Amino acid sequence: MFKPGGGKGRRKSLSEARLAAIVDSSSDAIISLDLTGAIVSWNLAAQKLFGHTADQMIGNLIFILIPEERHADEVKILRRLELGERIETFETTRRTRDGTLVHVSITISPIRDKRGGIIGASNIAREITESREKERRLKLLLREINHRVKNQYAVILAVIGQTAAREQDIKIFETRVRERIMALSHSQDLLSSVDWAGVDLRHLISHQLKGAGSDELVSMSGPEILLNANAVLNLGMALHELVVNRIKFSGPHQSDVELSWAIDPLSDGAQFQITWSETCMKEPDLLAHENGFGALVLKRIVAAALRGSSSWTAREGRIVWTLAAPLSHVQF
Repeated sequence: MFKPGGGKGRRKSLSEARLAAIVDSSSDAIISLDLTGAIVSWNLAAQKLFGHTADQMIGNLIFILIPEERHADEVKILRRLELGERIETFETTRRTRDGTLVHVSITISPIRDKRGGIIGASNIAREITESREKERRLKLLLREINHRVKNQYAVILAVIGQTAAREQDIKIFETRVRERIMALSHSQDLLSSVDWAGVDLRHLISHQLKGAGSDELVSMSGPEILLNANAVLNLGMALHELVVNRIKFSGPHQSDVELSWAIDPLSDGAQFQITWSETCMKEPDLLAHENGFGALVLKRIVAAALRGSSSWTAREGRIVWTLAAPLSHVQF
């Protein structure tokens, strides 16, 4: 027998069932409240986020989830809702069952009765703890990059200034500046490839030697060590000057190089030491013939940047450059 309005009732029931299914399957915590702040409904995502079941929460006040210092804010929100004011999405913290605070983004919408009156609120909470942490790390990274870029500018300006002060020929000046900036670029590429994390010393050496086309007759020995960004840039500069010095005065096929490094575990702090030892085929002191930026880098700049000391000597037919610095200023 036909019942007036029966189809409409079934459609309403289906609509309500569909809405309930959507709420329960949502990945966001959806909580409805009355205007006193009492919890009326609690979906599965809310249970997953806050640790409380629906049975534990329905009938209790929402203040269970809110840190005490934010209770007054929630009271104001409920009053504003009752007055029909719009509540913009905001970020805040909420407390889980075990007491942990989580960062959440909350969207609040009014719940109205058949006459349009506001009888409660629907809270949709989305956890943003991970995104907040990513944002924090990104800001730190951007600050670090900004700091590194400024340092790079300072180094480049020093390269230009010191090279210009010692080169009379403009073509030689242009060549030397380009070579030195390219050497910095090689180090920068290595740092960028590991997101400015640790760079293996052996990798840095190989990169600088190949970049200058001078990887012949160079033997390397030493333990594995990851260099921090400052050490990568400064040791990269030193290696470049040593390679150029070698090519200019001996030629890569006229000298061989032993490049070694070690870590000395001293009682007052571990020390890092690296030594470039090269056969001297032509001159007793190759560096003395380039009393310029290269000498400044090898004798002063790198050592000062790494809080260490360096020496350059010629003995028994070999040119030897040694740098010693606290491991804490070198290692990543």
